[in-house]
Amino acid sequence: MSNRAKVAVGGVITGLVLLMLLPNWLALLVMIGVPAGAYLLLDSSQRSRLRRVSRKQLGR
Repeated sequence: MSNRAKVAVGGVITGLVLLMLLPNWLALLVMIGVPAGAYLLLDSSQRSRLRRVSRKQLGR
């Protein structure tokens, strides 16, 4: 199993646990807010590099 697959499985499990333990709106806020906050903490050069890599993987 690749590292990306492990991260994806961990993310799904974490999301399911959050949905069980927290109210739905709060769990949704955490699942969207944490990645958005992490993206906003990157500086501009890191953001542009991330966008460039994402586009390459999409085949653009």
